[in-house]
Amino acid sequence: MHRIASGGLHSTYSLGDLRITSLRDGYVDMPLRRLRQPGNKPFGDELKDQIPLFDGQLRLSVNAFAIDDGSAITLIDTGASNAWHPTMGRLPEALVEAGIEAERVRTVMFTHTHLDHIHGLVLADGREAFPRMTRLLVPEQELDLFRAVARLERFHGKAESFEAGERLETHVEAIGAHGHEVGHSCFRVSSSGERLLVWGDTVHVPSLQFYRPELTWEFDEDQDQARESRLRLLALASDDDYFIAGAHLDSPGVGRVARSNGSFRFEPL
Repeated sequence: MHRIASGGLHSTYSLGDLRITSLRDGYVDMPLRRLRQPGNKPFGDELKDQIPLFDGQLRLSVNAFAIDDGSAITLIDTGASNAWHPTMGRLPEALVEAGIEAERVRTVMFTHTHLDHIHGLVLADGREAFPRMTRLLVPEQELDLFRAVARLERFHGKAESFEAGERLETHVEAIGAHGHEVGHSCFRVSSSGERLLVWGDTVHVPSLQFYRPELTWEFDEDQDQARESRLRLLALASDDDYFIAGAHLDSPGVGRVARSNGSFRFEPL
């Protein structure tokens, strides 16, 4: 896997016979207390000198990923559109910069149903972002959560569920990674012997959670399960030679995981 094009809001890579494009929807700044120690204990000021902060806050990139097989685009997550902070909603701009026509997006897959992953189905002006989408895949455990989102009502009937272990497309298989949300999932993308793990919100704070994977996130639905999933996926990526792509890794959010001093480290590609 190597990078073949990039811009301010995108980076495109080859993966076997596929093209993978990281698309930056923007970023969100969050207070340091969102990070949690075991037992759901927030931190005080002890981390302020250990990790980069912006005006005293954690800055999380918000990334989506497009898979191009030469005939159509599969999009994993869609960003927030105008449903949350004004620092997000740049996915349509990122697609244009990357030279990807929205009409080529035929399949959308969600890692989970938090608002910064699903609301990009609808543009800020209310139009459908992907007018030729024919498949919309939601983790089975979160289908009801998706169908409770009023803004996305027009898509409720189109959504279909998937389960861990299911092959969703020729090159894409679902992997369970529950904990951050009840059905949080990853996608294994494979082509010509190369493998990429698009892992959603497995890591929120890359400057810290690779070497301290026991730390969780306030918004993890089940923090113990989220911790277990993170440790399992870090081991899988490092030991089985996967590339990884993360929704909240610093843009473009693509690289490798390596074991380091009894823990892990991230190596950007």
